[in-house]
Amino acid sequence: MTHTFYKYQGTGNDFVIIDNRNNVFDKEDTKLIAQLCDRRFGIGADGLILLEDHPTVDFRMVYYNSDGNESTMCGNGGRCLVAFAKEIGVIKNEAIFEAIDGMHHAFVEDVFVKLQMQDVPDVEVYKKHVFLDTGSPHHVELRQDINTIDIQDQGAAIRYGEPYNDEGANVNFVEKITDDIFAVRTYERGVEDETFSCGTGVTAVGIAMNYIGETEKNLITLKTKGGDLKVTFSKNEKGFSDVWLIGPATLVFKGKVKW
Repeated sequence: MTHTFYKYQGTGNDFVIIDNRNNVFDKEDTKLIAQLCDRRFGIGADGLILLEDHPTVDFRMVYYNSDGNESTMCGNGGRCLVAFAKEIGVIKNEAIFEAIDGMHHAFVEDVFVKLQMQDVPDVEVYKKHVFLDTGSPHHVELRQDINTIDIQDQGAAIRYGEPYNDEGANVNFVEKITDDIFAVRTYERGVEDETFSCGTGVTAVGIAMNYIGETEKNLITLKTKGGDLKVTFSKNEKGFSDVWLIGPATLVFKGKVKW
């Protein structure tokens, strides 16, 4: 049977999106999800996202990594899904939706989507890195000249190494440019490669850099391979709240696929 899909990208982080309000997609078929995300034998994407009905808010987000497994929150995926919801008339310029990590609020203005992320009560600081969960677990490490790093090799070594082991973590290498601008390269678990951008990753970087004193700013620009994202937040005695991820989310194309 032939079904419609949409391809979206947010600063180079790309997704296959399917309207699943009529339950047309078999969510247990991990092989199909991986095939659709395959860049040679499928549509090609970092992940697949389903938009589903929700009883009390605008919609539900179900996110899968390109390996076919359902995953934790994807910030850029959430922004792309909000843009998609507007495209198909589910929302106008504002949304409330549920993802695997809870409820999210979002606003759309032209091609930009502003997505509220979860509060971050805990930041763990170690000798060479910072660890925090921004809807997905993130290892954040300050380095010099991140363009010379072998992300595949070093990212995988950290992702599969102690203390993360089988569960793994996303790995972000960060270089400070100015007090409010940082460059970021991210190795994503589930994709098992570097992605052009990672929304929960840059959110983690912005908060981590503020927490360890690399910046006093609470509006930070994160430069990724796919473009610039902005993160803003409030810091208080309970951690970080009112966290927002801001950037473009655009339709690349739509088409038909058989499954």
